[in-house]
Amino acid sequence: MKNIFLYFLFATFQMGAQPFSRKVITGAAQMDAYLPLIQNKKVALLVNQTSVVGDTHLVDTLLSAGIEIVKIFAPEHGFRGTADAGEKVKSGMDTRTGLPIASMYGASKKPSKESMAGIDVVIFDIQDVGARFYTYISSLQYMMEACAASGAFMIVLDRPNPNGHYVDGPVLEKKHRSFVGMQMIPVVHGMTVGEYANMLKGEQWLNTAQSCSLKVITCLNYDHRTLYQLTIPPSPNLKSMSAIWLYPSLCLFEGTIVSVGRGTPRPFEVWGHPSFKNNGFSFTPKSVEGAKNPLYENQICFGANLQLPPSDILKIVDGKLNLSFILNAYSLCKNKSTFFNDFFIKLSGTEQLKKQIIEGMKEQEIRESWLTGLKQFKKIRKKYLLYPDFE
Repeated sequence: MKNIFLYFLFATFQMGAQPFSRKVITGAAQMDAYLPLIQNKKVALLVNQTSVVGDTHLVDTLLSAGIEIVKIFAPEHGFRGTADAGEKVKSGMDTRTGLPIASMYGASKKPSKESMAGIDVVIFDIQDVGARFYTYISSLQYMMEACAASGAFMIVLDRPNPNGHYVDGPVLEKKHRSFVGMQMIPVVHGMTVGEYANMLKGEQWLNTAQSCSLKVITCLNYDHRTLYQLTIPPSPNLKSMSAIWLYPSLCLFEGTIVSVGRGTPRPFEVWGHPSFKNNGFSFTPKSVEGAKNPLYENQICFGANLQLPPSDILKIVDGKLNLSFILNAYSLCKNKSTFFNDFFIKLSGTEQLKKQIIEGMKEQEIRESWLTGLKQFKKIRKKYLLYPDFE
């Protein structure tokens, strides 16, 4: 982590700040590299609220440049990024531009043959956070498969991974594939979406007989030691850099009875349950945009407060998935048979982690059980890196 903290010394840690040490230029900002590829083409975009060039949305930027946009595809949380986690996103029309919006998180998560008709090029430009269960990379895969089937050319405008400075967690087992884990990768994969797209294609992980014609527009001044600061929350409940850094560890709680603070001002910076009353910290989830019916709505939850200085958060995660949160919460649960729900195995990608927690294994013992899978994944990952690695 030494190199990480050298970067940290030059950074401010509020949403919207950029590290002073490195001015990262995203793929979307390098318009000279991709405008010639889409001139006189019928273009569709898989985008959301993070898809900006400077202060202007990519859709508006391309329309101003005379590009013919025929459709917008919307991922989980919608085109504007306000829908709850897991909430179905409706297709419709963008009232500002009049463009049709096709949902990739509604009745179907994969574009149909009909929805791809007449499209020459699809541009993917969405800010990811580097966790296997963050579904933007699942939508990326489905779109790559749709492009392969239809013959459309796909361009990925790459963006830095704010959790791209490490690789950790259990590797997903094939039998537990789902939309929150489509490939046999660890919880924290340490790749940008561009690198991941190249891996999907190069490893022939796409579920299609045809090859996807793919171009990645890489970032400038980025490497995997960079602590990149996001300018826009990537989803409604990741409101700060601290939440983004904690997310890979705390999201495992979504497969348990424990609240991660959805419906509070600081989701993914707290965790708790109404029965954990010996803990002094408390919070009360309320119905808000992005968390309309939060777990334990209007109930007082007791637990842990992780609203700490960002430097302390980085020490807590310290380049690894932190299991101390879930191990502590499990120890506080009186009726342990109720602690896990069926979603936990989908999130963890394995039956083993649940068993290990129930059996009382120490964090270090659990982590050692991941080593073989992580070593194998890192060999694959290395082939597709577009930027200098953290090691």
